Amino acid sequence: MSAGAIPPELRYTKSHEWIRTEGTEVVVGITDHAQQELTDIVFVELPKPGTERKAGASVLILESVKTVADVYAPVEGRVTAANEALKAHPELVNRSPYGDGWLFRMSASGSSLTPTLSAAEYEAFVASGVP
Repeated sequence: MSAGAIPPELRYTKSHEWIRTEGTEVVVGITDHAQQELTDIVFVELPKPGTERKAGASVLILESVKTVADVYAPVEGRVTAANEALKAHPELVNRSPYGDGWLFRMSASGSSLTPTLSAAEYEAFVASGVP
C-alpha cells in the first residue's frame, strides 16, 4: 500500500481512528493522516485488557515529539487486547498505521457505535481541512 493510501475495507471516525471488524471484535488504530499530524510517536499508553469504555471515550494516549493525543473507543465495550509491541517500538504507529501499528482490540457490549465514514467519505473529510 502506498503511503497516504486510505484502505477501502476499513471504517473511519472524524477523530481519525480506523476500525476493522473481525468477528465480534473491532481492531482500532489511527489513520495515516493522524500519524503524520502527530509526527514521531515516542510513547503509547496502552489500555489494560478488560477495561470497559463507552463509545467516544478515551482508551489510550499517544505521545509524540510534538503533542499528546487521545485515541477513542469506536464502540461501547471491553478492551480485549493491546498491541504490546508498541511498548518497545511506538514508531510502528508511524511506520505502519494500518498494519503493525494497530493499537487495541475491543469486544462490543452495546449497540452504541461512534458514527463512521467510508474510505471515500474520510478522504473528503480530510480534504475539507476540518481538524
